[in-house]
Amino acid sequence: MPSKNSQIDLQHIDQYRVLRAKYGPQPFRLHLGCGGKWIPGFVHIDLEAQPHVDIVGSVEHLTLFPDESVGFIYSSHTLEHFGRFVYEKVLGEWFRVLQHDGVLRLAVPDFAACANLYYEQGLEDGLSGLVGLVCGGQRNRLDYHKMIFDELSLTQTLLKIGFSKVRRWDWQQTEHKTVDDYSQAYLPHMDKKRGCLMSLNLEAVK
Repeated sequence: MPSKNSQIDLQHIDQYRVLRAKYGPQPFRLHLGCGGKWIPGFVHIDLEAQPHVDIVGSVEHLTLFPDESVGFIYSSHTLEHFGRFVYEKVLGEWFRVLQHDGVLRLAVPDFAACANLYYEQGLEDGLSGLVGLVCGGQRNRLDYHKMIFDELSLTQTLLKIGFSKVRRWDWQQTEHKTVDDYSQAYLPHMDKKRGCLMSLNLEAVK
């Protein structure tokens, strides 16, 4: 079950005030594991410092944010970097900070799509294709995947945590459709008209 944290830690109160001044009094919108991608109006959180990153740190513990202080969370191809015994706790933490009717918009590598493409083509696309989706790019110590997902397994996990409903979402219908992140991952690479979407894109409502 998600832990409770109705108060702001004293060590974070100044940082919280800075975010409030920057983003206003409305519920926060979080972009977790944002990497180099910036979406206007979102609080950006990532392990690596970049000019647009508001909070440098792990998305596993959102201790800066009290319970139900967030209206929307977007996380693209981040959850798979947590292991099979950890990722549910991470989702529980994200559930904790979301307000009632808040939305968690997830994108993760679609293992079912990977398996189907492997059955049809094998590894003809090499290390830049299926291997990268399953194992991570492995360009640095953070770029390793530790978990796989398909629609059924991830949906069941989200409902078990407490989300009321889960649905697919279409990247072409979002406010961040011009942000070319891995929610738009296709094989062959960048073939968004004829290729196969390799990202499992699910939204969960609290």
